[in-house]
Amino acid sequence: MESASARLTRRSGTSFYYAFRILPEEKRRAIYALYSFCRMVDDCVDEEGGGGEAGLRYWLEEVERGFHGRAETPLGKDLAWAVQRFPIPRVLFEEIVAGCRMDLEVRRYATFEDLRVYCSRVASAVGLASIEVFGYTSPLTKEYARELGLALQLTNILRDVSVDAAKGRIYVPLEDLARFGVPERVFLSAALEGHAPPAMQELLAFHASRARRHHERAAELLPAQDRRSMLSARIMGAVYRSLLEEIVRRRIPLAVGRVTLSRWQKLWAVARTLVGG
Repeated sequence: MESASARLTRRSGTSFYYAFRILPEEKRRAIYALYSFCRMVDDCVDEEGGGGEAGLRYWLEEVERGFHGRAETPLGKDLAWAVQRFPIPRVLFEEIVAGCRMDLEVRRYATFEDLRVYCSRVASAVGLASIEVFGYTSPLTKEYARELGLALQLTNILRDVSVDAAKGRIYVPLEDLARFGVPERVFLSAALEGHAPPAMQELLAFHASRARRHHERAAELLPAQDRRSMLSARIMGAVYRSLLEEIVRRRIPLAVGRVTLSRWQKLWAVARTLVGG
């Protein structure tokens, strides 16, 4: 019988689906639970009626109950099963929730270092939890997980410029806006209306280059002995790197919703990773 977290993952249309499918059954089940938890707490702050702060508190309490074998919800029970079988530190769930809470409280990031804190919580913490399921031997693989999480989140930020602007959020650091001479009102207007001045295009191209550097840095950090066990993570990275390049190829379109990859583009990224591995 399909678990609650497996159903949620399957229905989500996540780009990570193909990376999850190659895992052995127990690891796949645990990753589905982790992914579903991340979706639930993200929905708390991004979806109407998601629960906001109260929702975040509930899910953090559900994690705590899960660690003690007293989870109340089907998803909580899936997560409890996962943490009983894999050594996922409790603090990583706290970090993920803290990152989502920032979306309730923060609309701007002054510097890239400020943004890095957010990315570390909402993305790198997920990577660090995931590698406990995948399995690894080298401590350096934790640095790979942190860097890959940063690369994925920077890609998300570029993809979601218009979506976030509609919520009044700007994730591109304000120091970068100032560097390229793009006032906040111009950034928001361009994101929502699609008429980006040259300075805005240069700013977003700079952000894309930064994301690309972190993708490359992650690949450099992965120890050879853990390349096989990190195959799912490498597929995630390959799919998101393809997404980044597709966004750039389309000249970073604005006011058109999210750029997505076709099923065949995703499968091609998976195939390249499998052959390369």
